[in-house]
Amino acid sequence: MVVAFEADFSEVNKICNLLHSVTKMDVRFIENSGTAIVQLANLAVPAAIQNLNNDISAINEVLKKNASNSYYFYINSYGLEYIASGVWHDTFFYGAIMIGPFLSRLPSIDFISDIIANNNLPISERKQIHEFYQSLSVISSTDSNSIGDLIVNLCNHKHIDSQLITSEISKANISKEELRSNIADSKDVIEFRYHYEKKIMNSIAKGDKKEVERIAKESSSIFMISDRIPESPIRSLKNISLVLNTICRIAAERGGVHPVYVHTISEKFAILIERAPNLPHLKKLGLVMMTEYCELVHEYSTSKYSSIVKKAIDLIDLNIDKPLTLSEIAETIHVNSSHLSRQFKKDTDMTIIDFINKKRVEEAKLYLQRGNISVTEVAFMVGFNDLNYFSRVFKKFASTTPSQYMKEVQDF
Repeated sequence: MVVAFEADFSEVNKICNLLHSVTKMDVRFIENSGTAIVQLANLAVPAAIQNLNNDISAINEVLKKNASNSYYFYINSYGLEYIASGVWHDTFFYGAIMIGPFLSRLPSIDFISDIIANNNLPISERKQIHEFYQSLSVISSTDSNSIGDLIVNLCNHKHIDSQLITSEISKANISKEELRSNIADSKDVIEFRYHYEKKIMNSIAKGDKKEVERIAKESSSIFMISDRIPESPIRSLKNISLVLNTICRIAAERGGVHPVYVHTISEKFAILIERAPNLPHLKKLGLVMMTEYCELVHEYSTSKYSSIVKKAIDLIDLNIDKPLTLSEIAETIHVNSSHLSRQFKKDTDMTIIDFINKKRVEEAKLYLQRGNISVTEVAFMVGFNDLNYFSRVFKKFASTTPSQYMKEVQDF
């Protein structure tokens, strides 16, 4: 049996690599015992929604009970979807090849809100969770059925190694004058690109989306350098796009965005770049990436505040659903509470408690708009322990009560 398994494992490893290369999604081989023997994974799943061991157990149990030509379409409580098929030797179940996570619909704000509410996740993780879901492949039911059919066929037939046939390498037919001209043009393009990279960085650091869009349009040929490398234009543009992602990340951090948020969006675009299927898609992705970094700066930048207020706001943003008081915040960032209170009011025109409550009210609106969670549950989710206090605070910032707001949104 051990010899048979080793032979099958070699087959399984080839199948996993093939599926990973073709689908651009994470692929794993899970042994009968539940151990991941092969893991070809690019996605970093946020800690709040890591549930892989439970998913593996559920998938293996179902596949064991079904025929060897079955595949399992599985959705967990976080809405993450997987396709898996069993690997068998005669009647012995070795384990499962599992593809995912992916989605079958676009992850809207409402979708994310439901995931957070239904799984009692901390709302302070909303940004990281949303960015992760946006990085997932979204595939149709037809595509998922095709993937399932493909896995079943690969798992039920011996892998045949292909033989590559290549054409003869043609000699370059270019004169010295043309070569010198091309080299000079290439240097001009590189200088041009660096010039506009600096302009883009400055605009992103300011969160100026309109200026970024203007510069991107003006410098659209910044992406054309890849078209000048005929051997691998997609790989060349992916490399440039990854560099652009790094530039945007540095610019956003200079713009005063906390590294947690910068890292999350950077990871998302690194995955989307590698998964991009063609040049037009990559070029569109470049503009989307720059504008999203601008929006990140616009929403989360603390650059206009003093050092202690920056630290306080970062702490609030990352712990908005937890109990927060002036004294606890001051103690955590190692400053005097009276000094923090005065400086916070000076920088933001708000008391620290009003600032916290306003953020909580904005978060509460997302759940009240859905209408599928009670006002009491929403209050607790966003960090209020007293329903009456929540109602008073909500009315202060929204000019209506939570119940009235919910009704008005639903009627509209």
